Amino acid sequence: MKTTLMRSLLIIAFLTLLSLPAMAADTIKIAYIDPLSGAMAGVGDAGYKHFQYNAELLNAKGGVLGGKKFEIVPFDNKTSPQDSLIQLKAAIDQGIQIITQGNGSSVAGALIEAVNKHNERNPDKPLLFLNYAAITPAFTNEQCSFWHFRFDAHVDMKLAAITNYIKSQPNIKKVYLINQDYVFGHAVSDSAKAMLKEKRPDIEIVGDTFTPLGKVKDFSPYVAQIQASGADTVITGNWGADMSLLVKAGKDAGLKVQYFTFYGSGLGAPKAIGDAGVGVLNSITEWHLDLNQEEKNKEDEEFFLGYNKKYSNNGDVPYYYGRIRTEMTMLAAAIEKAKSTDPKAIAFALEGMEYQTPYGKVIMRAEDHQLIQPLYISTYAKAGEGTVKYDSENTGIGFKTIKRIEAADTAMPTTCKMVRPEKK
Repeated sequence: MKTTLMRSLLIIAFLTLLSLPAMAADTIKIAYIDPLSGAMAGVGDAGYKHFQYNAELLNAKGGVLGGKKFEIVPFDNKTSPQDSLIQLKAAIDQGIQIITQGNGSSVAGALIEAVNKHNERNPDKPLLFLNYAAITPAFTNEQCSFWHFRFDAHVDMKLAAITNYIKSQPNIKKVYLINQDYVFGHAVSDSAKAMLKEKRPDIEIVGDTFTPLGKVKDFSPYVAQIQASGADTVITGNWGADMSLLVKAGKDAGLKVQYFTFYGSGLGAPKAIGDAGVGVLNSITEWHLDLNQEEKNKEDEEFFLGYNKKYSNNGDVPYYYGRIRTEMTMLAAAIEKAKSTDPKAIAFALEGMEYQTPYGKVIMRAEDHQLIQPLYISTYAKAGEGTVKYDSENTGIGFKTIKRIEAADTAMPTTCKMVRPEKK
């Protein structure tokens, strides 16, 4: 009797062990390495919810490869390169081979280097890095990597669009630059000065200020500098709390300038500036809430309204990152194309991939792994007027497009010399 019971228990244990790898194999885990605490926690939390929502939609459609499901695993990096490397190791220890990150470029640079080193040492267990928001141009130029793919337009691409627009605005005469004091902020400053000098040499740069990332609680002294400079326009790449607090301080001080921003259209900034932004707050993005109205896309409207209902307290922090949807759907398409979840096979499948978004075709350029996509310059406007149906962050204010830049027109030359592993 005891022998029979022991044999039965051993069989059950053996069958349980056999089932564990199969269960694990049915889940494709993606490590989300971004700030979930500290000054930029709001940005990181929003990004995490965006990835969760897109994973849920893909899973509801059956996942990939006949039923494999996506799981987003969060890792809090506190916007620190050092903490990011610790979290990367934790993800590797959990067997995760796909990572995604976006905030900010100092973190992305450290991750690219760490992923390259890991893959050199562990060619049979490589990592794949999907970058949704870190936009220092070097990452798809001199620092390009086979294992890194960027789904956001980089600094030079965005500033080319902004400065082309400014070129056509003769009323802009004095520009103030204010950016965060790290590699990304300096890239914005350098490119803005170079492009304005080429396209509008008559414009005077009346200020070029850098602020510590996530450290400033009161931007009023900086706003006072902008006022004293006589600037009529501000160009800023600030994001997160540094964006919201800047525009709030400007509003409180009665600053009369036009803003051209990378991140002024979401994640706290609209709520901070409110009515003061109407007609003066401009932003460049690959998507905004009212594109579905402007281009009559019902499917996209249902997509972001579904997110708002589930994750954003009915619009308090609405869907913002159009490119996260693109990243997840292209990842799923690459897995299906490769018929594999191996990171190297996925990377080769992503190279050169064309994908039809609700607003046009995008291409993951093979030579540097930079996504080429349409961009929009939009301006703050009253909801309910013209094409603006949906407000942002329950402010009664939304965004309307003032310029669409076709995907082909956003592309810029690359200096990337891609080194690829052997394709088997």
